[in-house]
Order: sequence, then C-alpha cells, then structure tokens
Amino acid sequence: MLHFYKYHGAGNDFILLDNRDRKIQHDQEELFKHLCDRHLGIGADGLMLLENSPDYDFEMFYVNSDGRPSSMCGNGGRCIVAFAKKLGIIDKEAQFMAIDGLHHAKISENDRVELKMSKPSPIHRTEFYSTVNTGSPHLVKPVKNIGDLDVFLEGRQIRNSSDFVKDGINVNFVERINPTDARVRTYERGVENETLSCGTGVTAVALVLSDWEKSYGSIEKHLITPGGNLTVRFFKDSDDTIRDLVLEGPTQYVFEGKWE
Repeated sequence: MLHFYKYHGAGNDFILLDNRDRKIQHDQEELFKHLCDRHLGIGADGLMLLENSPDYDFEMFYVNSDGRPSSMCGNGGRCIVAFAKKLGIIDKEAQFMAIDGLHHAKISENDRVELKMSKPSPIHRTEFYSTVNTGSPHLVKPVKNIGDLDVFLEGRQIRNSSDFVKDGINVNFVERINPTDARVRTYERGVENETLSCGTGVTAVALVLSDWEKSYGSIEKHLITPGGNLTVRFFKDSDDTIRDLVLEGPTQYVFEGKWE
C-alpha cells in the first residue's frame, strides 16, 4: 500500500512518496509510469521519492511521467521542499541533494519556495534559437502570438529533430512583454507534451533573455506560464558568469491517498 501525496508548482503537477525507509526501488519504471498516467493512474507530469541523506535534510529522486529517471526538475524541487515541510523534516530552509547536485531552498508560511539552482552551462546561440542547460537541457525560441501557438506540434518537431532526437531537449517558446516580463510555454521531453509550467525552463528563458538583451548586474525576470507566474533572479558578471541563480514561485498541496 503506497501512501501518496499530490502537489503542483504553477500547474506543473507531481506525485510525491516518502521513501525514507527505502522500500520503493528506483527501477520501478512500469509502476511509476502507471501512477503518472492521467487515465489509468493518479496522473502527474512526474513523480518524486523523498529519501534520507547522510549529510543533508533529504535526497530527491525524480522520474518523468514516462517512468524513467530524468534530469533536474525545478518545480519538482520546489514541491519536494513543501512536502518535506509537511512531513516535519524541515521548517523554513532546506538543503537537499538532487541529480544535479546540492540545492538550498527557503519556504514561506504560504508555501512559496525559493530554490537555488545549479550553475548553468554556457548559452549556445543560433540564428533562430538558443540552448542552455539549467539542470536539464533547454531550447529557447522567440515567438509572436504565443497563445495561438501549437506547442505540442512545434515542440515535438524540434525535440525529435535530428539535432536533438538522441538525448531529447525541452522546448520553450517565449514572447517578451516588456524588459522584465515574458510569456512562456514549454514542451517537455519525458512528458512528451506541453506542461502548464516548467521550472528549469523558465530559468533557461530568463538567462537567454538576458543574453539577447546584453544585460548585466542584478537581474530579475517574471515569467508568465499557463499554470501560474514564476520569478527568476540572478547576478550576471561582465564575462557572462552567472551567480546566485534562484527560481521562486508557489507550491500547492492538492490531495493525498493510498494506492493498493
């Protein structure tokens, strides 16, 4: 009998399991996939196991809705911090280990979470888009009339193109509103569909926007996604070095139950 919890961060939804007793093995791909199925299971973009850590508050093990272990999930990282608070593991701050390394987080009384992100890769620019790894690989493409865009069709085409089909890539479409605000829609690999938001995705968008704009110093971007609003803050040196990269946004406990 699995006691599960359901959370979402700006519409990006997850199943969370307390696995501190290590009864759930990491190779349960078919089980994880079934639990994430929106018709036959609980339904989620991904699933996380919260596990004990010898050095930090906890460890995060993450799989996409296809049941396979994946790279870092920013909104998932924020949600597992809220989950740890609900379990009484942490109070206002957390240090936890994820697949891309150590993360520090702060959580407010209303479960709004600030998550310090890992150091991003250098941005690669092309004529039509930019790519960057923010814990997960992302492509950022500027568009107009983002609300009318067929994100599933266009995102799938890019993700499965010859340049990216081997390892996959998350595809973010961005429409700038003003120097600080932008609308973002994301096609996620592993989910193989549009998600209502993506934490590492909006982080990538914020970094790429600052690259396009040639802006430096303290930078804050507000990203509007179909599932809610997220904020990304960082400091950018004149040599393009990124420091103090933080993703901030809401988390929401939805419900819990038992799976036999």
